Parts: sequence; structure tokens; C-alpha cells
Amino acid sequence: MTPILTLGAMLLAAQPSLARPQPQAAPTAAITPAPAFKARLGQLVALLNGGGTYDDLFSPAFRQAVPQAQFQTYVDQLKAQGGTATGIESISASTPWQATVTIGYQRIVATMLVAVDPAAPHAITGLRITTAEPRNDSLAKLEADFARLHGSAGFGIYALGDNGVTPVAELNDDTAAPLGSAFKLWVLAEAARETGAGERHWEDVVHVGRPSLPSGILREWPAHAPVTLQTLATLMISISDNTAADTLLTTLGQAKVGAMVRTIGVADPDRTLPVLTTMQAFELKAPAHAALADAWAKDSPAERGQLLADNAAAFDATPIDPQMFAGKPLRTDSVEWFASPEDMAKTLNWLRLHGDATTRAILAVNHGTDPATAGRFAYVGFKGGSEPGVVTLNYLVRSKAGHWYAVAGNWHDPDAAVSTPDFAALMNRALRLVAG
Repeated sequence: MTPILTLGAMLLAAQPSLARPQPQAAPTAAITPAPAFKARLGQLVALLNGGGTYDDLFSPAFRQAVPQAQFQTYVDQLKAQGGTATGIESISASTPWQATVTIGYQRIVATMLVAVDPAAPHAITGLRITTAEPRNDSLAKLEADFARLHGSAGFGIYALGDNGVTPVAELNDDTAAPLGSAFKLWVLAEAARETGAGERHWEDVVHVGRPSLPSGILREWPAHAPVTLQTLATLMISISDNTAADTLLTTLGQAKVGAMVRTIGVADPDRTLPVLTTMQAFELKAPAHAALADAWAKDSPAERGQLLADNAAAFDATPIDPQMFAGKPLRTDSVEWFASPEDMAKTLNWLRLHGDATTRAILAVNHGTDPATAGRFAYVGFKGGSEPGVVTLNYLVRSKAGHWYAVAGNWHDPDAAVSTPDFAALMNRALRLVAG
């Protein structure tokens, strides 16, 4: 249940950032890149094709941060995916010495953030690959690439309206899969309902509850520290803080969050209910509680609720080893939270229709995609989730033309690890197709 924080440039199954230029304010008029900047771009294309000299092109600080051998791995991956680099296709400058650059390859188009030192000899000081997408991408190509994933995978793109969600593209979109931390969207929905009804207020103060395992920061805070509901919700969604999620879930009430799952219209709520806290999920997955986990998989929601109540003391008394998540997937087909891409689209649409401005702001703290892709939309809200064998990414987006969409997908293999970078690459392609 690790958080998905930033997911840029994930077509490469590698760390996407070589070195990161500092962000600049949005330009108010077209900016012309310096001639020396454009000259360096030409030399970069040559280097990507095996020519030129690495030491001459990059600054000493860059070379120290990114040794040539490391840089070459990125070059080789781009070449394996795209073939030969064919040249610069566009330059969008934020200053004369920094720009978003698209470099064409035979089979892909790579987008990079490039920064060049204004002082002679004008070495490249920053380079970050943000996207690498197939040429002439299409929904059919995307669906085919999803279908090649091992285990099971599904995605859906949905137009959102006042009366529901309408599929634009889909693959196994009605098949429920484990969500990891994406279940926290249901907790946010119940918080939005209660604050919207005046039952609670975002500024209400509660005390941090029992620490959960990472991810997050609240587990390190002083015991019972006071926080607002908005703080809990923001940490829960933006950095997937598990302690924040558990505190908010128990404050609202597991029964009420379970009722929200039914209100949203999740197709098979009984597979999930009652909605576990993250710590309860960890405790059930622990090898010491294998018999309880077996029972959980067979029980009805009411019986599961009783199981949690009857064994609360035993759970509290059993230390949980975080390293149990370092290996193979652990009960991902039974002790989890389950929903299909269509279910998650319904969840996002409920939040869009019934959440207030604070709800939408919380969803948008972490876009879950690279800045170039996020910049193609007027709004991007996001929540993902992952653990060994599980990854799910869910986006609520508004196009610059004013249309709302949900883009939701999952990949699950109960017997093997799944690649979050590879999956994020597919989902980013879906986002770019929606933006187009």
C-alpha cells in the first residue's frame, strides 16, 4: 500500500529524472530560445544516436550526479523503444535557457525538460525525460498493450455526466481487482458527504489515532496530536498516509464508509465490506493470523465485522513485520479492497458531483502524472495504490474544453510482482489520448 506520488516518464522502466531543472513561472508570451541553447539540442540528438562527447555536452555537476554509464542506460532504452532519434520536433521555452523539448524517434516521441547554463561554454545542466509515447498512438494500440500484461489488468476511460458514467474505451472494466490505497477515495467521499451535510466541518479537530505502517508521516508525530479533518484527508490522498487514513476512517465510522461504498454503486460491495483500516489489513495479512485471514475470505460482511471485534486484542498484541511486504504478493486476492475501473469511475464522478471545492483541491494536490501531461488538462485529481502484485491508478480530469472524464485502471498478479513504472506509462498514454 505504498503511495503513488509522482509518476512522470514511466514508459522507461527506470528512474525518470536524470537531473531536474528548476521550474519557472508560466510564460505570458512566446520566448525564443537562445541560439546556444538550440545548438546544444542539436548536439544532444547526436549523442542520443551514438555521436558526440558526453563530457563536452554536460556540465560537471550534471556528470557527477549522472555518470555516463547511467545516462547511457536511458539512451539505450529510448533507442530500444524508438529506434533512431530523428531530430527536434518542438521547443517550448520557459526562459531562453530552459525549455520543454520533444525529440522525434522513428517509433516514439520523447518529451524532455532541458536546461542549459547561460554562461559559456553553455553546457547542459539539467535533463529530465518526462514522457516517451508511441507515434500515432491510439486507443486500439493502448488496449493491445494492456492485454499483454501478465496476470489480469483492466482500464476504462469514461465521460462523466450528472446521470452517471459513459465508457469511451474499456478493457475488463467491469472486473473487480484489489485497489491498494485507492480505497481511500471512499473515505474521502464519506468525509465530503458529512461536511457537505453540515454533520462535520473540514476544520474540525481530532486526535491522531493508532499509528499504522508506512507510507506517511503522521505515524512519527507525537501520540494523539491534534489535526483537522482537512489535514487528515489531504495527507491521506496526496501522500497516501496510512495513519491519516485510519484516523479519518475510524473518526467517520467504518459502517458509514461502508454505506458510502453502496451509495456510490460499487458492483460487488460485499467482497470488500467492512472497509478495513490499513492496519487491520496488515494484521490480517500477517502470517501469525493466517487462520483469521482464511476465515475472512469466506465470511459474510457481518461475520467479518464480528471477526474484527472478537480479535482486536489479539491483533494489538501481535507485532507486524513490515518486511512481510518485501517479497511476493500477500493475500491480494482476499484481504484487500476490491473494485473495478467502472466502480472507480463512479467513485470519482460522485466526488465531482457531491464534493465541494475543498474536496476537489485535496484530490488535485498530487496529480499522479508528469507536469507535461497534467498541463494538457484544466484539472487533474488523482489517487493510486500499490503493493506487491497490485497497482491501480485513478484520475479525475477536466479537459480544457470543459468536459469531465475518469481514467481508471488496475493490474493484479497474485503470484508475481507488477511494474508500477510500466503500468504508469500505459495510464499516462490514456491520459494523453483523452487530452487529445
